[in-house]
Parts: sequence; C-alpha cells; structure tokens
Amino acid sequence: MGTEFHLKADAAAEAGPYVLDIDPERAGWGYSSLRVLDLPPGGDHSFATGDSEWIVLPLSGGCTVRTDDGEVFELAGRKSVFAGVTDFAYVPRDAQVRLASGAGGRFALTGARCARRLPARYGPASGVPVELRGTGSCSRQVNNFGAAGTFECDRLIAVEVLTPGGNWSSYPPHKHDECRPGEESELEEIYYFEIEPSHGTDGVGYQRVSPSGRGRGTDVLAEVRSGDAVLIPDGWHGPSIAAPGHAMYYLNVMAGPGETREWLICDHPDHGWIRGTWPDQPVDARLPLYEAPAGDAR
Repeated sequence: MGTEFHLKADAAAEAGPYVLDIDPERAGWGYSSLRVLDLPPGGDHSFATGDSEWIVLPLSGGCTVRTDDGEVFELAGRKSVFAGVTDFAYVPRDAQVRLASGAGGRFALTGARCARRLPARYGPASGVPVELRGTGSCSRQVNNFGAAGTFECDRLIAVEVLTPGGNWSSYPPHKHDECRPGEESELEEIYYFEIEPSHGTDGVGYQRVSPSGRGRGTDVLAEVRSGDAVLIPDGWHGPSIAAPGHAMYYLNVMAGPGETREWLICDHPDHGWIRGTWPDQPVDARLPLYEAPAGDAR
C-alpha cells in the first residue's frame, strides 16, 4: 500500500548527482520539486533552474551560491537540522546556479514551477520565524523560512518541522487538496525526513496519509528513516510520529495552481477536536530545540 508515494533513501535517486530527485514528472503532478545534494569537501555542482524557482537550504554544512546574474550568497549553514536554524538563498527561474562547499555538506533544493521571475535573494537565519505549534504530545517546532507571508516566492511554500521523540505532529490529520476560497488551498506536498540518532541507533518514524475521496486516493502507512521522502498529492496527512528517544525532522515543500500563494488546511472531521484540548496542556518542555539567532551577517 502506498509504495509509489514512499521513496526510500536507498532507492530514491535516479542516475545523476542527487541522492533524492523529485520533479513534477516523477511525482505525477504539476508544480512541486525537491532535490537533495551531497557535496564532498571542495565539491561543487551547477544546475539550470528551468521553469522553477528554488530555495537552496543547507541541511548540514555551508556553501557558496552563485547565479549567472552575478549574485553571490555565502551560506553559513549549520551542523545538522537538529542543531540550529540556517540561512538560505532564493534563486529564480531561467537561471544558471553553481553551489560550492569548502567543507562539504548536504543541501536541499526546494522548488516549484512558477510564472514570475523574482530576484535572487539571501535569507538570514535571524529572519526565520520559529513557531511552537500544538501542546502536550502534539507539540512540535516549525521553522517558517519559506512560509507564505514570511518570504516572497511566486508559488513555492517550504517549512521545516521538528518533533521531539514520542510526539505526534501533522496532527490532527489535515488536507489541502481542493481549492475552496478562504477555507482550503490546493497544494501538492513533499515530506523529506531525517531522524536524530540516539544510543547508537539511527531511529525511525512513521507517516500516515489516508484517502480524502479526491485525486489519486493516496493511502500510505510508511516507516520512514533519514533520507526518505513521502509524496502527498492529495489526502488527509498525519500523524507524523517520532519514535521515543529519536527527534524527527521533516522538510515540507508545497506548491499548487492557486492564484494566491497561501496555506489553508481542512482538519479531518474525526480528529479536529484535539485542537480544543491544547489550551489545557503545556507545550513540551523540550521545545524549542533551538531558536533563530538574534542576528547574523550576510
């Protein structure tokens, strides 16, 4: 069940430079893309942005991003996704881009097909809003680096979510697979996972997607490990479950056909009541795992 939607790390890459390469053709949809690139010390990689806008997001390590328009962005990056907020770079469609890393690292390229060609820009770590969402065992942290209303893109929406071990996030299950103005956005979504190792083990997490009666009837119950991805063209998604002792990270990449770039969701009618319990519980004391720095230099 759901094998075409769960891409395992050891089988996620096709021939090419990326350890994970999801484009609209592979996903069978219209807009969202995600590439994950490993660079060795002193390594570099060039790519054409084509008909998509992209955010270069360090997962570990730092890099230099250069465009053929002469823009140069030095990304300090971070030790890991569990260590801190990172700076990032936005690069537009119809550009040539080169990444180079002196110390090496892993870098996510989050993309969306788009119409407008916006200017290349640097996103400082200090400008990333860190949100604590939910309470009790539903507590999680959201790094809204590429959220709608936070950083300007044409179609791309991207955020990071960190869930302490034992907690459920992406809960209550929700969907955004139809356009209902003011209530729900139509957005394709990619989840990319990393699991924090503990006590000598790599750890696992779990991701559920259940059919909403629309689209492809997406139905997934996946045991996810670091480097895995789950495609969500439609359906109720959640929970995302972090195993006890292992914090879970996931990167969400979203885009869709709507004229307005916005994230509007609809809770599953059987589970939305859980939000009403949150005011009576404290936020998990382990959160935030970290906060955005007070300031950082470009």
